Amino acid sequence: MHTMNYIVWKEEEFFVSQCLNNNVSSFGDTRDEAVANLKEAVELSLEGEEHAEYTPVDLVEIGAAEVYA
Repeated sequence: MHTMNYIVWKEEEFFVSQCLNNNVSSFGDTRDEAVANLKEAVELSLEGEEHAEYTPVDLVEIGAAEVYA
């Protein structure tokens, strides 16, 4: 069993969820649906994989910065 660290944000009419432990994301009409869909997608990505990529995350910080582009 693994702990799934994730972030959720709203993008137009959908909520997008991104797992910070591996490169899996999902979405849903609600925040809860996006997280449930992400959990299912992460479980499917790890299913049957002996050496599946899953990086433990100890500290999560969200920030914002202006970029000039």
